[in-house]
Amino acid sequence: MKAVVCKAFGPPESLVVEDVPSPRPGRGEVVLSMKAASINFPDVLIIQNKYQVKPPLPFSPGSELAGVVKEVGEGVANCKVGDRVIAMTTFGAFAEEVKTEAARLLPLPDTMSFEVGASLLLTYATSDHALRDRAALRAGETLLVLGAAGGVGLAAVEIGKALGARVIACASTADKLAVCRAHGADETINYATEDLRERIKALTDGRGIDVVYDAVGGPYTEPAFRSLAWRGRLLVVGFAAGDIPKLPLNLPLLKGASVIGVFWGDFARREPKEFAASMKQLARWYAEGRLKPHVSQTLPLEKAAEAIKLLASRQAKGKVVVTMGA
Repeated sequence: MKAVVCKAFGPPESLVVEDVPSPRPGRGEVVLSMKAASINFPDVLIIQNKYQVKPPLPFSPGSELAGVVKEVGEGVANCKVGDRVIAMTTFGAFAEEVKTEAARLLPLPDTMSFEVGASLLLTYATSDHALRDRAALRAGETLLVLGAAGGVGLAAVEIGKALGARVIACASTADKLAVCRAHGADETINYATEDLRERIKALTDGRGIDVVYDAVGGPYTEPAFRSLAWRGRLLVVGFAAGDIPKLPLNLPLLKGASVIGVFWGDFARREPKEFAASMKQLARWYAEGRLKPHVSQTLPLEKAAEAIKLLASRQAKGKVVVTMGA
């Protein structure tokens, strides 16, 4: 089978596509015939040895996937050969076949394409955990989403609207903001051309923001935090801008505000019942048409490096998906 292989840590250009042996399942494991895998920001980091998970070389990147069960190992009872499934694997998804623990699998609805299925888990589950669990976002509150045109950002926009919040989407270009509006954003801010704090003041009549969803970091975190209302909450989701910001600790004191970490991977591992409830809620919203994953581009497995570069250069809108097989 063919797989994208990282042999030495470096930029996407250093990845190669090679023929590698097909995997065989052990006890409690399955092998999937891959159909689609989406690009996520950890994929950009893991190939540069900048992610908290550090797999031994060589390895295949890719963590969010959809496919069909090809083979099951001993003791597997939650799926069978031929089942359509989605899963998170941390790494290894950019290949024609993937071995993973059967416990990681979730059924892919017949009404959902493989491309959409591969775009749902990490982004929407992260944003649902962030907004409903960590921030306790309520109807009538105002949500500011930084990096709103990205995968987790658009998911946050849609979930914020599903919860009844007023959503202000922030991005760096007019076309990205147009995508945000198409997914339900009430207002938009171009932080490349507008003063973030002044625009927030204007849009909130000086009251400020209840919840900031920050998957960007860098220069936008502090002005967004300074724009929080009393008892506001800043969700620390990621650092797509590259720099991890530092906040003066008098700011949370003066606003009675909270800085809240969002680590969905450990949440899903440590709190499986709550994770299952989150996935059921997302399935309900999807069935109701409230969630519409935005797949902006699909590329074949051979162009996985190009797909990762689109995300690394912040050119992607929504999700970029790598496809395999027919």
